Parts: sequence; structure tokens; C-alpha cells
Amino acid sequence: MNIKGKRVLITGGSSGIGFALAAALGQKGAQLVITGRRADVVANAAASLREAGAVCSTVVADVSTDEGRKATIAGAAEALGGIDVLVNNAGGVRAGKLELTTEAEIRAMIEVDLVAPILLTQLALPHLRKGPQGLIVNVASGIALIGMPFYTTYAAAKAGLARFGEALRRELTGDHIHVMTVYPGATDTPMMRTSQAGPELSFTRESADEVASAIAAGIDNDAWEVIRGGEARSQMIALNRDNPAALDARFASIKDALAEAVRDHTAL
Repeated sequence: MNIKGKRVLITGGSSGIGFALAAALGQKGAQLVITGRRADVVANAAASLREAGAVCSTVVADVSTDEGRKATIAGAAEALGGIDVLVNNAGGVRAGKLELTTEAEIRAMIEVDLVAPILLTQLALPHLRKGPQGLIVNVASGIALIGMPFYTTYAAAKAGLARFGEALRRELTGDHIHVMTVYPGATDTPMMRTSQAGPELSFTRESADEVASAIAAGIDNDAWEVIRGGEARSQMIALNRDNPAALDARFASIKDALAEAVRDHTAL
């Protein structure tokens, strides 16, 4: 897709990967709406994007609620005069042992990481169908491809989002709406600030700008998926498929250290 002039809605676009992607697409001439829950953060992000030359409007809403989802789609369609691209980027995480994770935290992850993208997509489809070419970008996680201990619910929600995108892509064949799934690895964003996991625990971080650049390239090339993490991630994916017991043993060797490193990792 040539993104120039396209009307793009990015949820969670006020920070992290969402903001970096907004900047990258704004430079390519996209018309933007970014969303978030905190009015001041959203306003500051939009101001920065405009200073860089982007055309950007905002919607302040919580996409984990029915009211917030409706406000997001309606506000974006009104500001842009329609929607050509929906980027389901907003997300949340609470790491740690499953038995120490509260029901409220489990439900919050499922709501924002899986339910919200599905229902936002449902609301956006009538708008996406009106143009000659539509696009849905679902930002999942590398943990959707390789289940990490202490990220059980997050892995489930992000894997669900990935399969949702795959099924929807096939459902929309011939409808001029493409679906792309993104699998970021550990990324240096506000969402990761409370995690102490580093390269020694298979959490080698890259910048949000690097991830955004890869997503923008995927959009340009009509890619089905964007997987970050390089050759090391590719090897782990292959090992998880061909010899999962070997990967189990690898995680067992770092289990205690990983549990300690991620026990306070939360961004809900």
C-alpha cells in the first residue's frame, strides 16, 4: 500500500511503538488519528507529530470499553472523513506467576489485547470497505510465537490476536482489505520500563523507531507479517516447532532469574 494520503487510525498512538509508527507514517504523508487514555499525553504526542509536519488529530478514549471503542471509530472517521487503515496497537501486560496474577489483571489483558482489537475491527470494517484499499495492522508480540514463562495470559491474548488476523485475512480475500500481523520482540518503550529482563534472559531490546520502520516497510510491501528479533528469534521459532523440549530445557535453566526479573513488569 502506498500510505501517502491514506487515513490512518492508530490506537495507543501517544507513546512507544504506536507513536513511532505515527511519526514514520506521518513522514510518508499519511493523515493520522492517534488515541490514548490520558488526554495530556495524547495532546503532547500530537503536538510533536504536527511539529514534524504530520497531519494529526486525536481521540481520548479507553478502547477496552464499549463506549471508548465507539468513540474511537466515530471520532477518527469524523476527523479524517473516513478510515483507510486501522492499527490495533494499544495493549497491556502483567507478568509474573499465574497464581499470583489477579483475576482483574487477567481480564484487563484479555480485554485490551484481544477483545478490543476484534471489536474495533468490527466497527471499522464498514469504513474500510468504502475506500478502494483498506488495511488492518494488528500489533501482537513475539511471545505469541514462543510462549514465555510468566507471560501466560499475555501470550494467550496475543496469540489469539495473531490467529484472529490470519483468519480475518482469509475471510476478507477479494474484499480489497488486507490484514498484517506484527510480532515485536522486546522493545524499549514505556511498557517495558518495569521489566528488568535483559539479553541474558532472551530480552534483547530494540528501539521503537526500528520496529516502526519495519512495520512501515511491511505496509509498503503488503506483507502478511512482520517478525522482529532477527536470526536469533528465527532460530527460537524453528526450535519451538521442531524440538520444543529443547526450548523447555533452555527456559528451565533461566526460570528463577526470569521470574525475579519480570515479577514487577506491569503496564495496565
